[in-house]
Amino acid sequence: MIPLRDLNPVSRRPVVTWLLIGLNIAFFLYELSLGERLQEFFLSAAFIPGLHLPGGADNGVPLGLDNALLSMFLHGGFMHLAGNMLFLWIFGDNIEDRLGRLRFVLFYLLCGFAASYAQALVDPHSNIPLIGASGAISGVLGGYLLLYPKARIETLLALGFFFQRLRVPALVFLPVWFLMQLLPGLMALGNSSGQGGVAWFAHIGGFLTGPLLIWLFGGLRKPPLPPPPPFTRPPFTRSSPTSRPSPFR
Repeated sequence: MIPLRDLNPVSRRPVVTWLLIGLNIAFFLYELSLGERLQEFFLSAAFIPGLHLPGGADNGVPLGLDNALLSMFLHGGFMHLAGNMLFLWIFGDNIEDRLGRLRFVLFYLLCGFAASYAQALVDPHSNIPLIGASGAISGVLGGYLLLYPKARIETLLALGFFFQRLRVPALVFLPVWFLMQLLPGLMALGNSSGQGGVAWFAHIGGFLTGPLLIWLFGGLRKPPLPPPPPFTRPPFTRSSPTSRPSPFR
């Protein structure tokens, strides 16, 4: 299921969402400029559980918080970037609209940190760099499900050569998406090949963190309605006297 758009209007421009998308694109363009040095850059800049958790060889910022932050803006390829930005574009604006810009920035980053450390908790000795915005965006999806379960998601359903556009409520679309992360994640437990792949538990951890932060940040309180326009008395106009019909024709 590929989301195309949601039918859920916002009351203000999603400036932070646009900026986050722009930052992700800018970092990806920088990655392209590195050429053969890209792998070396990932090893030094991305979050690596076996290196940055306690007992690892890293002596920098505790728990690798700087690397965990930078990892949220790195991607392994164009499709990786495009898929993440599509989800952020569709679902991020409504969370920003509900929380406000400053709280949305904090919400997004905390979801990203939670996602990285959820994956590290499952595989703490991994030496594979964790990269991608999907953990933070998963938190956006979890928050969206809590706030807007009835919102309609226009979706492209692809089954082989069969394509169908559907309008699916978030209460269906997002739990299905979560199950598509949870089931492969459970199957992958204890089967780490050391060759990389999808960080399923980063998605799971981010998704579960989103609703919790929505509650902590007061997002469940609906924003106040805008005040009604001030009453203005209509201007006084003198009406012309009613003319009596003339008896003469």
